[in-house]
Order: sequence, then C-alpha cells, then structure tokens
Amino acid sequence: MGRSVVVLTAAAALSGCAAGSGREGVSAPAAGGVIGISVGPCFGFCPVYEVRVRADGLIVFDGERHTAVIGERRRSAGPETYRTLADDLAPFQPAPGTEGVVACDAAISDTSSYTITWIDAAARRSVATHRIGCTGGPGHALDQVLRDLPTRLGLGDWASQVTRPGASRG
Repeated sequence: MGRSVVVLTAAAALSGCAAGSGREGVSAPAAGGVIGISVGPCFGFCPVYEVRVRADGLIVFDGERHTAVIGERRRSAGPETYRTLADDLAPFQPAPGTEGVVACDAAISDTSSYTITWIDAAARRSVATHRIGCTGGPGHALDQVLRDLPTRLGLGDWASQVTRPGASRG
C-alpha cells in the first residue's frame, strides 16, 4: 500500500467520530476538507488541545488543559497553510474510512498522544494515532511535523504550556 501507517479497519469506531463535536463553523468547506489534530495528555503538565485547519485557511484552536489559552480561538492563515500541512501529513494518512497507528520503532511511554483526523470534501474520514517521542521509523518524521505545529500555525502563544495552581497532571 506504500503508506507509513499500519491500516486497521475501524468503521465502527469512526462512526462514533462522525458525530458532530458541537462546535460551530468548523465543518469542511465546500471546496476542501479539514485536518483536526487532538493533543492528549502526558504524565506531566503537557498542553492538551485540539486544532482544526480548514482548506480555506480557517484555524480553530481549543485549549483544554495546561495551555496559555483555555477555550476556543480562531484565526485565518490562508489556504496555503492547509495545503502545506496536508502535504506534510500525507505520508501518515490512512485510506479514507479507515484508522491507523503510525509505526514507531520505540517510543517513550509517558508522552503526549496525537490523533490526526482528515475529513475530505466528501465527508470521508481517516484517522491516525501516534505517541510523540518516537526514536525511529515513520513516527520519528511525524514527531517533527507535530512539534513544529503550534509555531507554523501561529498558535504558539495559545498552545504554550502553562501550569495553573491546583491543576493536576495529565
């Protein structure tokens, strides 16, 4: 298949993801798609957030925990931002309608997990999961794309790590 991911059939799991998130204005525009990246917790105080990038360049950030901004923020970055991100993530994208895990030779176990969701113009979804901290294999290349994500999307000030008094880990 030539993809850098192990593709798993997960139509049932994806049908649960297909339900709306309750967020307005982030559905795929008529002429393109959406790439959503959800950053999960780690053992410490890692930022936990979701970012969605539409083909028309709208970026929606939703800080959940340990981020400078909690809640939703939007910015426009232009269609080229989406195209560049889509190109950089293409080697890790499973076939539409499937879910995959990005291959990794060895990974650190207490780091953030990432869920990348592609929704094309026909509303077909593909989902890849990855735990950052990969020492080799395709996951190592994906680590770099994901580490640079806040800066390249202009979200550095929103996604930066903040520890608030009384906040628990994870």
